[in-house]
Amino acid sequence: MIKLKIKTGDTVKVIAGEDKGSEGKVLRVLREKNKAVVEGINMVSKHTKPSAKNPQGGIVKKEAPIHISNLAIVDPSTKEATRTGVRVEGDKKVRFSKKSNQVL
Repeated sequence: MIKLKIKTGDTVKVIAGEDKGSEGKVLRVLREKNKAVVEGINMVSKHTKPSAKNPQGGIVKKEAPIHISNLAIVDPSTKEATRTGVRVEGDKKVRFSKKSNQVL
């Protein structure tokens, strides 16, 4: 498995695909598939049968995973997409924005 630069809770911007330009918060990261589930991005319609949990059934909208390569982390200070780097501060590893050089 490869190391991913995106973590759960990060705010990301979609840089390619149908939802290009939209932003959202990462809900889950699927490392084995190199994908992430982002809030409000890549919505799909799922047909569900009636069940005890959902007695009505019907069509439910939910987020589908999107490939990591189509996402970029949003820099909190400048509010634009940026690449990230890692450096050691004291005895901790921290991620930083390559654009503003600030810790994420």
